[in-house]
Amino acid sequence: MTRLSRDDVIKAVDRADDVTIAQIIGTGATVEELTEAQAWLANDEPMINDLRPLAQGRVRELVDILSELEQDDDEQGPADPGSASAVS
Repeated sequence: MTRLSRDDVIKAVDRADDVTIAQIIGTGATVEELTEAQAWLANDEPMINDLRPLAQGRVRELVDILSELEQDDDEQGPADPGSASAVS
């Protein structure tokens, strides 16, 4: 298993900025671990129902980083078309 490269992270994580990419690479995780972390974020209930242990180690670190990224996206939300910046 090889460690994640910048290209791996860019392909796997939409809207990741340079800081997030560096955090993800800094975990020392592999592509497989990033895939597992993304699966936990998308499907935690089915994975728990399959009696899989909760994410640990590098996968847990990745889950934390990715969930923070999702929270940032949720907070920004779509641009309000009625806002002053949207008016020409």
